[in-house]
Amino acid sequence: MLNALSYALLRPWLFGMDAETAHEKTLHALASTQNTPLQWAYAQKQIQDPVVLAGLRFPNRVGLAAGLDKNAQCIDALAALGFGFVEVGTVTPKGQPGNPKPRMFRLPQANALINRLGFNNEGLAAFVQNVQKARCRQQAGSMLLGLNIGKNASTPIEQAADDYLTCLDGVYPYADYVTVNISSPNTQNLRSLQSDEALEALLLALSERRRALAQVHQRRVPLFIKIAPDLDTDQIDLLAKTLRRLCMTGDQVNDHAWGLIATNTTLSREAVQGLPHASETGGLSGAPVLEKSNAVIRQLRAALGKNFPIIGVGGILSGADAVSKIEAGADVVQIYTGLIYRGPALVEEAALALKAAAA
Repeated sequence: MLNALSYALLRPWLFGMDAETAHEKTLHALASTQNTPLQWAYAQKQIQDPVVLAGLRFPNRVGLAAGLDKNAQCIDALAALGFGFVEVGTVTPKGQPGNPKPRMFRLPQANALINRLGFNNEGLAAFVQNVQKARCRQQAGSMLLGLNIGKNASTPIEQAADDYLTCLDGVYPYADYVTVNISSPNTQNLRSLQSDEALEALLLALSERRRALAQVHQRRVPLFIKIAPDLDTDQIDLLAKTLRRLCMTGDQVNDHAWGLIATNTTLSREAVQGLPHASETGGLSGAPVLEKSNAVIRQLRAALGKNFPIIGVGGILSGADAVSKIEAGADVVQIYTGLIYRGPALVEEAALALKAAAA
């Protein structure tokens, strides 16, 4: 087991490389060792703290956020870390290289990262092929799998819905839930899809396509909309009103079929001014996003009522941080940057803290 001490010894070696090289080497190691005897080196028990959300049974309340495993190559290795759910992607219809390197930067003084990767991935066909290979999906009661979809950088924003529908068609048979990423700051104009009219048009298109897919596959897959932490109060209110109008009847979510992931990375640099790399363009993640994300969650929960599923993500580096997300109004949480700084021990710590808080 890769305990806290083991990771503390390994981290200086990883942090001695540039951030993206360390990321790639870690993914390669995970992909090479999953489903082999070497997996014991990082495997952890899965804390049992089940919760039902969007009609799905989550084994525990701690998940991995999208972005770490963009091509779905390490699903079994990530499952071995004890997550209740893992989200992979973002995938786009066609493979694309993303933005020029360097494009990932650590801000260790702030337990933060900046990235401007730009949905670099191998494309939908390769992604689905990797998802199909994952053995953990064949085990009853195993962790849930979220598949995160986006649009190609070359697709005009006016045609974005076409890319999302193409991806939805491809991933639908294999997903426990699908995340619609309209909040990455690293694809030009993508965040404009969070505006009232654009969001309504996209939700209606996705809803109609899901209705057809549900008939074909005889199962309804929930759709989670991933939003930015940089929306202001008025924008959040408009978002909530759109979701209430299109996805809810009274205080109930239609068919347990919708949810939110709050939030993605931030463009704000207020919390990291003056630090090395703070002026790099891209999305900031990690500890500085915690309160900003929690504030968005609080407002969304107040506007949407108690029954709308919300996955809270942003700035979790401890069990207490995870609990703060639930107190703000999230139902379950995701981690990513905290995993880079704390290692796999954070998964168990957060899962135990949330179980204790719910007792």
